Amino acid sequence: MNESQSESELDWVLVLAPFRRDADYIAAFLREQKIGVVAAKVDDDLSHHLVSDPAIIVVTNEALDPNTVAKIAEHLSTQPDWSEVPIIILLERSAPLAAIRSRLQSSWPGSRLLFHMRPIAPLELVNVLQSNLLVRLRQRQVRDAFERERELRLELNHRVKNILASVTSIFQMTRRGAATVDDLAREFTGRLVALSNVHTAVFEADGEEISLLSIVSLTVAPYNSDGLNRIDFNGPDLAVTREAGTMLALCLHELTTNAIKYGALSLADGKVKVSWTIAGSNEPVFFLDWTESDGPPVRQPTRQGYGTRYVRSALGSLLGTAPTMTFAASGFQCSAKGPASRLIAYSKSV
Repeated sequence: MNESQSESELDWVLVLAPFRRDADYIAAFLREQKIGVVAAKVDDDLSHHLVSDPAIIVVTNEALDPNTVAKIAEHLSTQPDWSEVPIIILLERSAPLAAIRSRLQSSWPGSRLLFHMRPIAPLELVNVLQSNLLVRLRQRQVRDAFERERELRLELNHRVKNILASVTSIFQMTRRGAATVDDLAREFTGRLVALSNVHTAVFEADGEEISLLSIVSLTVAPYNSDGLNRIDFNGPDLAVTREAGTMLALCLHELTTNAIKYGALSLADGKVKVSWTIAGSNEPVFFLDWTESDGPPVRQPTRQGYGTRYVRSALGSLLGTAPTMTFAASGFQCSAKGPASRLIAYSKSV
């Protein structure tokens, strides 16, 4: 690009017309039609302009000297597969069309050559250029679609590997803590269903963020049915990353499972409160608290089960600090905190 073009123009035309003032006349008319254009007259400028990647090249037959043909050939040879630069050849009526066509097809194999006789009506030239600028736009759209498809394949491959790793880890840790085959089947199935529900919510969300409020609601919904509100939750609606949403939901599922087996939810009147917030302005900190009440007497476990190990590991990895687990007489508590930047994409008030 140079001062003859607007910096905002993505597509522009390179005009090579060395005789008289043909290049200036063509360039002036195209600018009137709001078409970006550069008129090149000096051989030394040509390589510079070609490196800037014009969308279309307009060449008069007088410009087709061996040096120009060679430089354009070199430029075409570096084009990516999706790119097919239209080259419009403006010929004098006395010019040997067949010979010129043969020479250029040999020098520029596979190029998109368009021949027009001079003088050419200005509006006809504009129509030709606009049509070919549209062709270039379509080429770029195809390129973008292929690149996006490649990114999606890589992302899908990454996510599938992560899911399989999670399933393998869940099975191994569940197997170690299961007393019977029936226990293994029941607990493993429950955890897979929780994983499936969370991934459904995460992947149905728009963009790369998901509402933490919706994740928590989905995770505890099975335990707040039939008019019962066993798990109360409260906190601002935060947009968290997909990975953070999945990890937090699985941690809540494990805490819920433990509460059903050993804690507050093992009794009819037992309840759980889940709350989260963000505090601080310079470096906001995310706080998450799980508090059980009205359950059976709490005892310090003699060993760590799958749920405890997973929650410690997952929250520690997500927030940078392992959570604090308190086996208080009033009920089990789990508190976690860490930099909000590790999981929050942005926040919004409800």
